[in-house]
Amino acid sequence: MYSFGYVGIIGKTNAGKSSLVNALVGQKVAIVTNRPQTTRDNILGVLNGENYQVVLVDTPGVHRSKNKLDKKMMKNVRSAISGVDLILYLADGTKPLDEEEEEYYAHLPQPKVLVKTKIDKKGLKNFDADFEISSLNGTGLEDLKNYIIDKMPKSETKNFPFEEDDYTDKSLRFIVAEEIRQNALNILEDEIPHGIAVEIERFEEKENLTIIEAVLVVEEERHKGIVIGKGGKTLKIIGQKAREFAEELLGNKVLLKIFVKVDKDWRNSDNSLKKFGY
Repeated sequence: MYSFGYVGIIGKTNAGKSSLVNALVGQKVAIVTNRPQTTRDNILGVLNGENYQVVLVDTPGVHRSKNKLDKKMMKNVRSAISGVDLILYLADGTKPLDEEEEEYYAHLPQPKVLVKTKIDKKGLKNFDADFEISSLNGTGLEDLKNYIIDKMPKSETKNFPFEEDDYTDKSLRFIVAEEIRQNALNILEDEIPHGIAVEIERFEEKENLTIIEAVLVVEEERHKGIVIGKGGKTLKIIGQKAREFAEELLGNKVLLKIFVKVDKDWRNSDNSLKKFGY
């Protein structure tokens, strides 16, 4: 018998959703930062085995919407919930499970399981969960993985939509853009990250060189100087880390150029959101 199905990964911001998807797939599918609302789009991670294929849907963190981007993110969460075979609700194990989370989880459709994350960290709070895991050191991951596979719909024929070496539905352009955004989020000051977007304007793969030109967008003119940094130092660090990642990803030398521009209130612009892939 063959197992195939979809799993929605749901939870508040910074609950460890992207870390879990990356750990289960064994590849970097989604970027990870300590900033809230890092994931903006539903990202598919493909878990492959000889007799199974599971599509993990990494979703934006559950939050109250403040702008059009937020609304689109929450729409992505709702769409993930409606079309999956199993829901994993992730709750940060270092924090108590609050009433809002309990109520949200109670209203999620079945089948669903509650997963306590980050159990390797100090300050673990006690609350009942179906699984306790650490994506960092792997505790509990094998049990959770086996449970997921067991709950997927079964078939006597192997009819998987993804190839066995696929690990995500996202393009290389998207993956590189997200890596640039991750580096920026990890480096920049607190007031900037939510207003950052990245667009790949050129992605040209040659025999011995891949040329990538990206635009890093901020919402305010004063943020542009912060992103670039004194003498271009901050932007250089962002670009260097992204270039090293892209070279490993593509197996080729990469020439990466990042430009910074201002697009005020892009999070409330339908055209800008579409341009940035949201």
